[in-house]
Amino acid sequence: MDVILLERIAKLGQMGDVVTVKSGYARNFLLPQKKALRATDGNRVQFESQRTQLEAENLTRRQEAEAVASKIEVLDVTLIRQAGDNGQLYGSVSARDISDIVTEVGVTIGRGQVLLDRAIKELGLHPIRISLHPEVSIELTVNIARTEDEAATQREHGQSITQIAENAEEAENAVALADEALAVADDKSAEAEAIEGMVEEEVAERVAEEAAENEESSDDEDAPEPGADGEAEEITS
Repeated sequence: MDVILLERIAKLGQMGDVVTVKSGYARNFLLPQKKALRATDGNRVQFESQRTQLEAENLTRRQEAEAVASKIEVLDVTLIRQAGDNGQLYGSVSARDISDIVTEVGVTIGRGQVLLDRAIKELGLHPIRISLHPEVSIELTVNIARTEDEAATQREHGQSITQIAENAEEAENAVALADEALAVADDKSAEAEAIEGMVEEEVAERVAEEAAENEESSDDEDAPEPGADGEAEEITS
């Protein structure tokens, strides 16, 4: 079905564009939500006659949406929920819950403006996109925690309380492994020093033994041969 868009539609087109969409999408969403007109000759003429007014109204709505976006941008939105130690919620957080808390802290939005694909079921900091106008949306971080103190910790670290705990445990394990590696290295170093000392001692002993042997050999060479003096006396006489 061909339709004339009355506002910007993501992935379809801008105001005034004639686009082809599935009949069901047009009948169930675009037409009843007054986001488009059937692309008949009469509607084309009607749209062109009202284009200036429609564009002016759209500009006003966009400016209003931008003003609301600037307010949402600075909001600190926290939801306190019960959850297990693994971070899983006892229940879930829906688009209605988010729209209610945002309205409660000062900016009124509807559930349909919260672009949430599925309910949130775990603790942490969750970026949620809020649609304020076909051309304006803002990302809001929703802090879901069990207590206000845990919410403050998550906000400070930029992680869920369970991730923080896991990182702390990993850090402790890394320190323990490092200490163990150092202990092993020290043991090996001590063992190497002991072996080196043993080798040096053995070498020293061998050198001493060789020196003693050499000394004994030298003494044997210097000693006179038996009978040498008697023979000399006989020759003299």
